Amino acid sequence: MSDNCCSKKSSELEKMTKRQSKVLWTVLGVNAVMFIVELLSGIQSYSLSLTGDSLDMLGDAIAYGSSLYVINKGRRSQAKSTILKGFIMFLSAVAVFARAIYQAFSNTTPELRVMSIVGFIVLWANLFCLFLLTRHKNDNINMSSVWLCSRNDIIANTSVLAAAGLVFITGSSLPDLAVGLLIAFIFAKSAGKVLSQSWQELERP
Repeated sequence: MSDNCCSKKSSELEKMTKRQSKVLWTVLGVNAVMFIVELLSGIQSYSLSLTGDSLDMLGDAIAYGSSLYVINKGRRSQAKSTILKGFIMFLSAVAVFARAIYQAFSNTTPELRVMSIVGFIVLWANLFCLFLLTRHKNDNINMSSVWLCSRNDIIANTSVLAAAGLVFITGSSLPDLAVGLLIAFIFAKSAGKVLSQSWQELERP
């Protein structure tokens, strides 16, 4: 009876791992493509919010790759992987803040058409990723952290579109700068949460 129970649990765990792996490969591909699209569009349109969001996409792609690497490993390995994700989030925040300082002094107004079109495309891509990840967000700390990354993407995408609308209304680049800094703040806050959870997991016996 005990052997049958263990065998059943092992089979269920293997099936869950395969489902997680399939989802992670899908969202990894989506984020890698969207990173390139957003980065090039952000540079071309002088949009801090698009550039900042592209760095988030890159960080997520790396995070998903890291999650795939540890998907069959133990709890401590997954916690160490999550620490990497936390540092990536923090470095993204620093990069966006540095870009904000540069654009504040260059005084360039973002190109609204590019911001809006790319913003909507990336939003739908991230909604798709969040939908795929939501069913796995409570599986373990590994999947919980990538779900948090995806949720942050939705917040950032919505902020990009809001910035485009405000730039159109005001004719100023300040809304774009403000949203870029907001994205940096979200990155930093999420990094703190992820790193805290990871250290707690590593300290568990």
